[in-house]
Amino acid sequence: QVQLVESGGGLVQAGGSLNLSCAASGLTLGAYAAAWYRQAPGKEREPVARIASSGSTYYADSVKGRFTISRDDAKNTLYLRMNSVKSDDTAVYYCAAARTLATFSSGSWGQGTQVTVSS
Repeated sequence: QVQLVESGGGLVQAGGSLNLSCAASGLTLGAYAAAWYRQAPGKEREPVARIASSGSTYYADSVKGRFTISRDDAKNTLYLRMNSVKSDDTAVYYCAAARTLATFSSGSWGQGTQVTVSS
């Protein structure tokens, strides 16, 4: 049974930093594409950052240069380093894993972790 468990969310001041983690079980994360998505109140879920099984990374324009996605294959864990956070970054953040970068909608998802940025 595949399980993705996010942690690290919380309250952070604008301009600060936060590290999110996503521990995977039931699959070898390095063999999959993985991603962080977020959903703000009243908005649709949107991709934030993605990492291919090859290690190539892709970012939404809104977070490029501020967020970093990474993966520790030994720990089977996905990370999101969030720097210079803004109030617009307030959302529930979800990690996801899928066979390819294009199939997250049918992949495995975590339960989400709340990130709130105070101004």
